[in-house]
Amino acid sequence: MARAVARNLAAPLLFLNLIMYFIVLGFASWCMNRYINGQTNHPSFGGNGATMFFLVFVLLASVLGIASKVAGGTHLRAWRNDSLAAAGSSSIVAWAVTALAFGLACKEINVGGWRGWRLRIVEALIIILAFTQLLYVMLLHAGIFSSRYGPGYGDPEYGVGAPGAEPVPKGGVTGTRV
Repeated sequence: MARAVARNLAAPLLFLNLIMYFIVLGFASWCMNRYINGQTNHPSFGGNGATMFFLVFVLLASVLGIASKVAGGTHLRAWRNDSLAAAGSSSIVAWAVTALAFGLACKEINVGGWRGWRLRIVEALIIILAFTQLLYVMLLHAGIFSSRYGPGYGDPEYGVGAPGAEPVPKGGVTGTRV
């Protein structure tokens, strides 16, 4: 039961981040479509000089975030060291790109100008996702500090039975060990 502390905290956070990444992907796709069509004067779009760069990184961050949540869901189901490698590495990459999008969101807000409600929602959700994704990464890697919090990278029971147990030969043949 003690090994499930980080698992119980990471599962709702994974689901929340997955839903937020899907919402961000939808709104950012709409905004990118308007921007490509040259409809920046649309009542619910607007934008400034940082909008194009912001939207590119938001789309990339949301796709990577969704992919990392798929690997994270597999890890939460198995909760082993081998699934931790895939979930941990993909979540770090997703957080890094989300952090880049967070920086561009801050720049877009700082530049100012009129921005529509959809673009402001994307900015707000990316700012929230930058922090919740960082918390999710820290929960996944909590096993580094203590095996009480989850699978660590150096757990001795990976791949074999109990530590020090000798393998039992198949076929029922016993003999002396050389």
